[in-house]
Amino acid sequence: MNAKITASLFLVLFSSFVFAQIKQWENPELNSINREPMHNTLMPYENFEKASVAKRFDSKYFSSLNGKWKFNWVSKPDERPQEFYKPNYDVSSWKEINVPSNWQFEGYDVPIYLNSDYLFPMNPPFIDNSWNPVGSYRREFEVPADWKERQTFLVFDGVEAAMYLWVNGEFVGYSEDSRLPAEFNITKFLREGKNTIASEVYRFSDGSYLEAQDMWRLSGIFRNVYLMSAPQLHIRDFEVQTVLDENYKDAELKVITRIRNYWTNPFTKYKVDATLLDAHSNSLQLEKTMSGLIEYVNPKAETVINLKSKVVNPLKWSAEEPNLYTLVLALKNEKDSVIEYQSTRVGFRKSEIKNGQLLVNGKPILLKGTNRHEHDPVTAHYVKEDLMIKDIVLMKQHNINTVRTSHYPNDPRWYELCDEYGLYVIDEANVESHGIGYDWDKTLANKPEWLWAHLERNQRMVERDKNHPSIIIWSFGNEAGDGTNFQAVYDWMKMRDASRPLHYEQAKTKSHTDIYCPMYARIETLLNYAKEKRDKPLILCEYEHSMGNSLGNIKDYWDVIESHDQLQGASIWDWVDQGFKKKTADGRDFWAYGGDFGEKMTDRNFLINGLVMADRSITPKTIELKKVYQNISVLPVDMKKGEVKIVNKYFFTNLDKFDLVWNFKEDDKILQEGTINNISLEPRKDKVISLPISLTSPKKDCEYWLNISFRLKEKTSWAENGFEVAREQLQFANEKVIVKVDSKNYPQIKVIENDNEVKLNGKDFEISFDKKKGLLTSYKYKSQTLIEKGPEPNFWRAPTDNDFGNGFEKRTAVWRNAGDTRVVNNFSTQLDELTKNKVTVNIEFELDEVGSQYFSTYTIFGNGEVGIENKIKLNKKDLPELPRFGVKLNIPKEFSNISFYGKGPHENYWDRNAGAFVDLYKLTIDEMQTPYVSPQENGTRTDLRWISMTNENGFGLIAVGEPLLSASARFYTDEDLTQKERGTMHPTDLTKRDYIYVNLDLKQMGVGGDDSWGARTHKEYTLFPQDYNFKLILKPIRIGDNLMKESKKISN
Repeated sequence: MNAKITASLFLVLFSSFVFAQIKQWENPELNSINREPMHNTLMPYENFEKASVAKRFDSKYFSSLNGKWKFNWVSKPDERPQEFYKPNYDVSSWKEINVPSNWQFEGYDVPIYLNSDYLFPMNPPFIDNSWNPVGSYRREFEVPADWKERQTFLVFDGVEAAMYLWVNGEFVGYSEDSRLPAEFNITKFLREGKNTIASEVYRFSDGSYLEAQDMWRLSGIFRNVYLMSAPQLHIRDFEVQTVLDENYKDAELKVITRIRNYWTNPFTKYKVDATLLDAHSNSLQLEKTMSGLIEYVNPKAETVINLKSKVVNPLKWSAEEPNLYTLVLALKNEKDSVIEYQSTRVGFRKSEIKNGQLLVNGKPILLKGTNRHEHDPVTAHYVKEDLMIKDIVLMKQHNINTVRTSHYPNDPRWYELCDEYGLYVIDEANVESHGIGYDWDKTLANKPEWLWAHLERNQRMVERDKNHPSIIIWSFGNEAGDGTNFQAVYDWMKMRDASRPLHYEQAKTKSHTDIYCPMYARIETLLNYAKEKRDKPLILCEYEHSMGNSLGNIKDYWDVIESHDQLQGASIWDWVDQGFKKKTADGRDFWAYGGDFGEKMTDRNFLINGLVMADRSITPKTIELKKVYQNISVLPVDMKKGEVKIVNKYFFTNLDKFDLVWNFKEDDKILQEGTINNISLEPRKDKVISLPISLTSPKKDCEYWLNISFRLKEKTSWAENGFEVAREQLQFANEKVIVKVDSKNYPQIKVIENDNEVKLNGKDFEISFDKKKGLLTSYKYKSQTLIEKGPEPNFWRAPTDNDFGNGFEKRTAVWRNAGDTRVVNNFSTQLDELTKNKVTVNIEFELDEVGSQYFSTYTIFGNGEVGIENKIKLNKKDLPELPRFGVKLNIPKEFSNISFYGKGPHENYWDRNAGAFVDLYKLTIDEMQTPYVSPQENGTRTDLRWISMTNENGFGLIAVGEPLLSASARFYTDEDLTQKERGTMHPTDLTKRDYIYVNLDLKQMGVGGDDSWGARTHKEYTLFPQDYNFKLILKPIRIGDNLMKESKKISN
């Protein structure tokens, strides 16, 4: 079913009919014309040394055509310059465009983001050509002189969505499939001196029905373009197989070469030799010489030569230990002269499903994964090598071991880097027809005329990427329905490559997938699947939709995954925010998302789902993921003796690669510390060790912490020596007791009260209450303002992206103004008649909007300290969950230096704080905030013993929890951050307040993360409607005060 048309036939058709009537771009059974058959990523080299280094772009037989091309853009095919491909067509007035690029970011057309819908009326395979932009590209080039008498191939690594090609005015070919190379043999079209390339690129084609991925919909020549030169007898393709024995020790190395004769005469008595080099470029002594004789190759024909040899106990490849060899092939003539060298990296690795588990080299690995779109915040879908490396390094540093190429084959260089650095890859075909839906009678997966398109895209992916050890699973596509076409894909792939398991989410548990790979399955689904033995492992292809302030309860997922053998991992959605750098009219930078380019069709910020931001800045989500994904755990055994259990969760790595660095703290003070350099522990083993900890007389008002860090002994490709790969914090069982300070000797307080106001004047402090509003309106110490307004009851939070997805903003709206609209039922003031140094203010409120009562008790002591107790009594049934239960207050903007003792230093939440450790942290007000691309709740820290806010001299306010609180401090109120709809604001839309807005909470509900379109926060992290009670203390902080000591001086 090879849908090819010869160039001569095409020219007949081209001259006989109106071009618009042919429309190859509307025929799903014609995906290419004259395109070369797919082969592995390769490059001929001029000598053995170059081949052994295996840097394709350094070969003398490589010539880049990246750079400036002449360019013309029109909005529809009828307006395109139809004869521009002719060399004498004048393009001197055309502007230039960068290649590679997406033309939407070169000043043409508009970028559009949609999740699943199409940009054109849905009528497969037809395109509404009233808007189908066409880009016409032209450039000149010269072929190197020493390429004469050789074959020249022109390669486009990625063009979206369909392209025609001419060289020197002659038609060369046509190609669809935006994410795999379009390669053409242009030898016969070349001339000496200057040559002209012309390419006509269509924004949409019938192939676009299979390219409805959740990403920016862009166009153009967006990957590398280059020329490649090969001899007349050429190793057109070669496949490397590393077959490990049943003990995963020795291997049989198989090399299948496909030798193509491009000449008009036959070739005889040539041969292919293979050499295997180790990491030090030393040639391995194989069991037998790998050499194959080429007896005879007919003109314009191809022959297959098989080579094989046993390799004794080679170093194995895994993501943990990515050991690579280099295979060098030499094609020699009858005189034993080499006419071509080729090479590739080789990893000895076996991937299989056995007894219902995914095994790599015999080990039931866990895939700690992420999905990744190719995205650059400036150059869009053109991703350079340095950014690829940055992605991989960040993934490795954060304990990610798997990447799914969502949802298309990536740039060829990506796989080479994954081989080198060590990442497991789920390689996914460029097949997604999500916009059509999954109905059996509608999905393209069930349409016979679409069979070839589904099959060919998968076949070409396999043929290009087959030699990469990093690829352990093939994926047929994403969200493209299910049907007979995918059954055919499965059958072909099983026949073609039995060395890798196959994966397709829409097949669910049916026979044409080897892995049950659901997306966004709940923890309960995982537990139910694990109840009985199955023939397929469960690996979530997508989970924990990381949109905005998200990734809640990820630890809960992995507690379950790591407890059941057939649950073998999951991949986050997704790696990077797909935002673009943009400026406001007044020059301020922001990250643009859907709708920010004036486009009418958009799904707004639904593509801002990254673990990292568009510029690869890490987020609090990244830090949490690193902790949950880490491969070493530490459990308490007998803490008084310093005994802990070390668990090695790696599958191939001994812990002797790491130093164990520890410290033992009393609150924030290090009592003891040390390093153990000789932790030797085999993979999947555990052992108890003793640390030399001594604690004879623990203090009742202190907490004690053992902090353990595992750090690289030696530098790796992805981190320096000393880099931390895992950490743990263990608390000693020493129940902290708050020691109350007797207030009987405090200075006296003077109470001045009228119908509207109460003023409390003490030594060095003044406090005022508005009796009508039940509000503390002023709190001063030494004539300096500590609080400008508040504390006021607060139940609202600015909705997160996940909140908007589950209707939170409407469901919980009753709580939004419940505190602001409170009505005072009773206000009373009582001075301690005995000491005159303590005043109690009781305020009873009616919360009309929620039909409930709220009680506030303030205890003001003669030293200026204020104890607060807030209670809510719910009298109304059927109330929704509370976003938070706490208070809000405004403090002077000068109090911008924040210190806290609790979980940090980064933002964390009730359901996302495993990666945050308790310690004393000091941050600025700006560092307290997380600048999410679309404003929402941010900046909270949990499990705080206390938090202080001071000016540059150290004067300010401290809030102490009884016992714990969560808090945030920023220049924006909850209302400032509350959007009418999700994805309608940017941080540049916010105006800083001239005060700092502080939230002090008993609790705030978790951020959730199961998905962003309906899933609610898990029950265990939800504030259900019930009575709550919250106590805290506010105290002035003087210049020079020790914050830790002051936090423990609580008045009685």
